[in-house]
Amino acid sequence: MRVVVIGAGAIGASCALALAEAGAEVVVADRAGVAAETSSRCEGNILVSDKAPGAEADLAIAAREAWRDLAARLDADRAPGQPATEFEAKGGVVVAFAGGTTALEAFAASQRAIGIRADAVSSEDLGRLEPHLSPEVASGIHYPEDAQVQPSLATQAMLARARRLGAEFRITEVTGPVHDGDRLAGVVTPEGAILGDAVVNCAGPWAGRVADLLGARLDIRPRRGAILVTTPMPQRVFHKVYDADYVGAVGSSDAALQTSTVVESTPAGTVLIGSSRERVGFSTAHTLAPLAEIAAKATRLFPFLADTMLLRSYVGFRPYTPDHLPAIGADGRVGGLFHAAGHEGAGIGLAPTTGQLVAHAVLGTPAPLDPAPFLPTRASLEEAA
Repeated sequence: MRVVVIGAGAIGASCALALAEAGAEVVVADRAGVAAETSSRCEGNILVSDKAPGAEADLAIAAREAWRDLAARLDADRAPGQPATEFEAKGGVVVAFAGGTTALEAFAASQRAIGIRADAVSSEDLGRLEPHLSPEVASGIHYPEDAQVQPSLATQAMLARARRLGAEFRITEVTGPVHDGDRLAGVVTPEGAILGDAVVNCAGPWAGRVADLLGARLDIRPRRGAILVTTPMPQRVFHKVYDADYVGAVGSSDAALQTSTVVESTPAGTVLIGSSRERVGFSTAHTLAPLAEIAAKATRLFPFLADTMLLRSYVGFRPYTPDHLPAIGADGRVGGLFHAAGHEGAGIGLAPTTGQLVAHAVLGTPAPLDPAPFLPTRASLEEAA
């Protein structure tokens, strides 16, 4: 079977890899390059700590285990000169200031009920886990299952592995559909048609536009986020650390600016500081306000950051769905079209299992978990639109 994958971000690369490993002939098309958009403008999170019980938590738990094996395979299998994924099973620490402890502990209790490790820590233990935290922090929960990859490198490694299995990669823009009767049989590009038995839309924040081009409808909207990056320094942040209000910001449907504190170190010695969420279309203007809010909140959590020099800042767009679940599976209107998009800020973490679900939908391979909650035809996504 020949499959066209649109998009070479983490989701597209993971789908290409899963399809190629299952024996499909794969062609990946991206207008800009590998990890050229959202997957190079994020923190590489592999989180279970921010997931409330439900379908996304189930997907995240499965994906966390899949990442452990996938990262080991990719790192061991890389060709000379190919970078590693920088997979770090460093765990996360979620903290609360005065007044937030009860809500944090209740959320952690609900996660323990579905098998997520969420260990309450005393003030003394919290100081040992993160000695540079502000003394204002009132409580914390340790999530040892949280992890991180370098997102651009991990995406490159997945697609490199798929290409060694025979996948083809083309830098080109999809401009329309190729039909065989009433079924999608490929895509049109400026260089000519790319034919296939199936097409998988992995275009991230642009997946709604691609769906329109191909005669379908998918409610994916861009949600802008900003990140600050410090100059390299000796390590002073040892886990992914974030304020408990991050969970509320992730699950919010508000289009207005929301910021919450997320801080973590990288192997290169830089510190990544986030995060913000706002729906402003694809605009990159007026980013000072979110960056200023992020900086102010981060220094409250880690006071030493007030005297730290910034290296750069950047913004990216996350693919947002109104019902807060990714759309993974067959399109309900266009035969031969499949979607894997709408993961918002969790795309890196959910990528391996998303690829497995796409291989299941396209090729009939075993599903890693029940695909029904994520189908593009689900009532909650149609109703939210």
